[in-house]
Amino acid sequence: MSDKIVTKPGRDTRWNRILYGFMRQIIGNTLRLYTRGTVEGREHLPDGAFVLTPVHRSYIDTPISTWVQVRRMRYLGKDSMWKYEWLGKLFTAMGAIPVSRGAIDREALKRCIDVLMSGQPLVLFPEGERKDGLVVHPLMDGAAFLASKAGVPLVPVGIAGSDKAMPRKAKFVFPRKVHVIVGEPFMVETNDSGRASREQLAAATKRLHTEIQALYDRALAHLS
Repeated sequence: MSDKIVTKPGRDTRWNRILYGFMRQIIGNTLRLYTRGTVEGREHLPDGAFVLTPVHRSYIDTPISTWVQVRRMRYLGKDSMWKYEWLGKLFTAMGAIPVSRGAIDREALKRCIDVLMSGQPLVLFPEGERKDGLVVHPLMDGAAFLASKAGVPLVPVGIAGSDKAMPRKAKFVFPRKVHVIVGEPFMVETNDSGRASREQLAAATKRLHTEIQALYDRALAHLS
């Protein structure tokens, strides 16, 4: 096998949509039935491109995010997943975008902007890696930056119960109920030139943090 890392972003082709739909049915919908998953607020999703920003408490948050809509969405994945060419092509077809951990990956940022500019939704966990606890951790500015660059809205999402369904270090998914709430989208404010300043990005990130925390709290209350 080849050790070459395949990093092409991939287009939203008919084949990719078919493969994504098949895998969503097999993995996402099976997981939803197993966890008795419910979704609230789908009507808030805008047409076209947007940045979906869920709270992140479990590895299964990625397939859970596919519950919010049937349309193919794009995701970030560790570039090591593209070590083998055939596997890289599969991940790309399913919507994944390779990113290098531990440093600013400008190429991955460019791919994300290209994806959004082409009209495809992007899923980005603004807390970064999975976190623990009931409090949303400080967010990175990446989601606000990408949304401002592409001129698309941010969509906050609360996911409750995924940490019980698949806790840290767990090797299996347990049949614990999961509830997802999609919040109302909002745009990142920009200046007269159409660009967002650092202060505007920080303000959007602060608002996003507040929105995600409120949705997470609501989702947790739904399960209690």
